[in-house]
Amino acid sequence: MTVTATSASPASLSVDAWVVPLARPVASADEEALTNTLGASFAQALRVLGDEHGDTVVIYPEAPEAERIIFVNCGAIDEVDAESLRRAAASTAETLRDAHATDVGLVMPTLPIEARTATQALVEGLVLAHYRYTAYKTDRDDVAPVLNALHVAYRPDHDEAAVEDGAARGQHVAAATCSARDLVNRSPHEKTARHLAAAIKDSGHAHGYTVETWNRDRIEDEGMGGLLAVNRGSVEPPTFSVLEWAPDQAVNDRPVVLVGKGVVFDTGGLSLKPTKDSMDFMKADMGGAAAVMGTFEAVASLNLPVHLIGLVPATDNRPGQHAYVPGEVVTMHSGATVEVMNTDAEGRMLLADALSYARRYTPALVVDLATLTGAAVTALGHYASAVMTSNTPDAAERLYALQRAGERTGDRVHPLPLYDDYNEQLKSDIADLTNVGGRPAGAITAGKFLEHFVDYPWMHIDIASTAFLSSAQPYRPKGGTGAGVRLLTDYLERYADAQSIA
Repeated sequence: MTVTATSASPASLSVDAWVVPLARPVASADEEALTNTLGASFAQALRVLGDEHGDTVVIYPEAPEAERIIFVNCGAIDEVDAESLRRAAASTAETLRDAHATDVGLVMPTLPIEARTATQALVEGLVLAHYRYTAYKTDRDDVAPVLNALHVAYRPDHDEAAVEDGAARGQHVAAATCSARDLVNRSPHEKTARHLAAAIKDSGHAHGYTVETWNRDRIEDEGMGGLLAVNRGSVEPPTFSVLEWAPDQAVNDRPVVLVGKGVVFDTGGLSLKPTKDSMDFMKADMGGAAAVMGTFEAVASLNLPVHLIGLVPATDNRPGQHAYVPGEVVTMHSGATVEVMNTDAEGRMLLADALSYARRYTPALVVDLATLTGAAVTALGHYASAVMTSNTPDAAERLYALQRAGERTGDRVHPLPLYDDYNEQLKSDIADLTNVGGRPAGAITAGKFLEHFVDYPWMHIDIASTAFLSSAQPYRPKGGTGAGVRLLTDYLERYADAQSIA
């Protein structure tokens, strides 16, 4: 799909449809321009456009080249922000699909927010809302048309450079998010650990970051006992992918490390999951790995000046072969011993090894993403991911910065505490700690488990509630959502800006 910005009059461009976002009240500059172009049709559309955010009305003009024009209410002028624009643009997607519109124009409105931010949000909303995963559809009549081209039209009074930059940024970030969605939605039989590692390596080749893939021998040499224990029930070997984006202009002396859980399918192991509303969604248990890959694609496409490392431990979790069992004691990469009380708490086992390995980079910050606990879903529902961080210097600032990135992108996070009191739930009589802490505060005790393996600034994001949806949200489809990609891309850009000033 291509996204281009143009100063040409909308009336002169031949597209299938135009999308026209309008804040209420309509800015005088917008009213004048649209009246000059559409005449009485605009006044009529304005009269019937609903008062609620996301309301749309369609007109079929005679003069412009487009077959139809979709007006959308993007909210009260003093309440318009990036997320309201993103959702407003997304609300037009169904109308565009029903019209089989593949070549679409977007008329930039006059808004109270910066032009680059507004343009990026509108582009993201349109592109992300059009996403559909159709790789396994054999009946092409059952496949909705894709968005092939988006033309962003701006007026002379708009900031040309800002609009062009926003359009490009929106395209890059949305494409990276859709790449993560594709990986999550892929069938498990085509998403073994080796398939996942190959997909990450292909992404690196395509986007200009490097990828090193470890096989079982290298993983054994590194002593990654957690990853190897989870893998013992599988007929497929594990992999460990090391991603790196190291631009010459990087502003950070020590890298930021992203760690993504890569459990490509989770049966629960011998602690077998029920199928309905549980195991049937477990192809998405590598959503953290997909988010790391997507973030690397976005960072590379935007050429962000930040040195970034990615670590993706990958395996499936099955009850076959010599599967690890409840009561077993596993020696981890760090040397710590873990008493396994539930084989379905497997993600934290392989994440712990990756977090321990991350120490050798002397990282400025480590962020892990994982579809880790059902408790996070219980706590926050499907509208925000849980975030936790240990009580170290600048912890509050890190959390605040990530929350602000979530508010800007709509990829929201909400903090949960990591009080030391929760360590009591992880005590073992025979090992250093257990891998589960019981039902109370399940998301938090999972975070406390991971904290045991870090000695650097760190944040843990539990995306179990946001990485895969059973029903669609405004621009998030049913299935894989790409949760974490836009959040971390925004966070890393602000991080790089702050480092360049320091």
